Amino acid sequence: MASYIGIAGTHSTGKTTYFNELIKRAGDMGIKAVRVGDFATDCRNSGLPILENHTFESTLWIIASVIKSEIEAGIDADLVLVDRPVVDAIGYLNAALEIQGREISLDEREYLESLVKFHSKRYDLILQTELDETIELGEGRPENMKFRKLAAVNISAAFNDLKIRYIPAQSEAAKTAEGNILDTIKTSE
Repeated sequence: MASYIGIAGTHSTGKTTYFNELIKRAGDMGIKAVRVGDFATDCRNSGLPILENHTFESTLWIIASVIKSEIEAGIDADLVLVDRPVVDAIGYLNAALEIQGREISLDEREYLESLVKFHSKRYDLILQTELDETIELGEGRPENMKFRKLAAVNISAAFNDLKIRYIPAQSEAAKTAEGNILDTIKTSE
């Protein structure tokens, strides 16, 4: 059975770079690691709104796609690295709703939050990046800094509101937790 590590955070905060380094470390240990991510692009391509225009439906689509991709990747991989675990979608939705000045129904909110809260228990580790406004945005990334900041704040709030445990990605605790997971995978082979 695969182990799962998620990394959450607003766009251009180093998630992909972080995972590329972790994939190399895992590979050096003979561990097959697979990264899944970038579901927002697929969501937009399916005709649903993303980023500042997120809706209940687009958020549910992303959450379902993340879960499906995690399951598929876990079939053959030892380690599945999830670029934007399901909690990330709640943070982006809440930022979009704040920008739009609207709400979703209580039933819709409870549905999404319950799904995210219970699914998040599946991850062996969830990391969260920190927004550093001095780091340039990646190529083709949205430039709305207000939304980017709101997404970062709302992702943190989602972790806290849903009582989902995470470790700051740039911490020594993250390196220790990753090392423990890699060692566990290696010894279970």
